[in-house]
Amino acid sequence: MKKTILTTAIISAFLISCNETKHKEESTETVETTEGVHEHHEEEMATETHSMNNAWVNEIKLDNGSKWEANLETTEGVNKMLSLIKASEPKTVEDYHALASKLNEDKNVVVTKCTMEGPSHDNLHVFLHPLIEKIEALGKVSTVQEGAEVTTSIKENLEGYYNYFQ
Repeated sequence: MKKTILTTAIISAFLISCNETKHKEESTETVETTEGVHEHHEEEMATETHSMNNAWVNEIKLDNGSKWEANLETTEGVNKMLSLIKASEPKTVEDYHALASKLNEDKNVVVTKCTMEGPSHDNLHVFLHPLIEKIEALGKVSTVQEGAEVTTSIKENLEGYYNYFQ
């Protein structure tokens, strides 16, 4: 009888110990996950701020002091997006979301029709990456003021294209 009670006590202690260890591991994972989300959010915000302030101009290079040759479809796409922004008069958040949708369509044409290669292509990506992020951000704005700010940043980004590509 004493052996049965002792065995039951040991097994119970072992099961309780395993359960507590598992609970501690789950708690640690939750903390790590929460911290990871927080860090990811900070990185996302830093990237968003980086792309919104047109810092890409510090990364892009010229072709030995000259503008890069771009394919016709890329330049036409940039022209079309810039014209779209200049002609738009958004007044509501929904107007900004609609503008983002139209810009995204034109941006997708630029990306899919790009035939550029080598350093010109690499520098086009320096230009395009923040533009893509800005168009995404425009599609998610929640105020008219935010929409206006993002649209201004997109316009500046598009106008900057002509400083580096022909």
